[in-house]
Amino acid sequence: MITYAYVYIMASKRNGTLYTGVTSDLIMRVWQHKQGTGSKFTAKYQINRLVFYEPYKDIDAAIAREKQLKNWKREWKVELIETDNPYWRDLYPDIATP
Repeated sequence: MITYAYVYIMASKRNGTLYTGVTSDLIMRVWQHKQGTGSKFTAKYQINRLVFYEPYKDIDAAIAREKQLKNWKREWKVELIETDNPYWRDLYPDIATP
């Protein structure tokens, strides 16, 4: 599958503060969050753990999904994360390693 965009969720810790975003370069964007340059919000709350992501072929579909997730209740987001990542493991090493 050729991927052009990703929707992702970052967390400060397990059950911590969440941040939902969309990007065309997931590895670079997560690295930016980890460096404290991803956004003022993620830097302020030390949100640097990638806990969920979805790939998309279409950037418009990814943006629509991001907007959908941003309107979700927190409990729905937690359930989404824990479906595939029950321990809130940082997924960045999985995607950053060739």
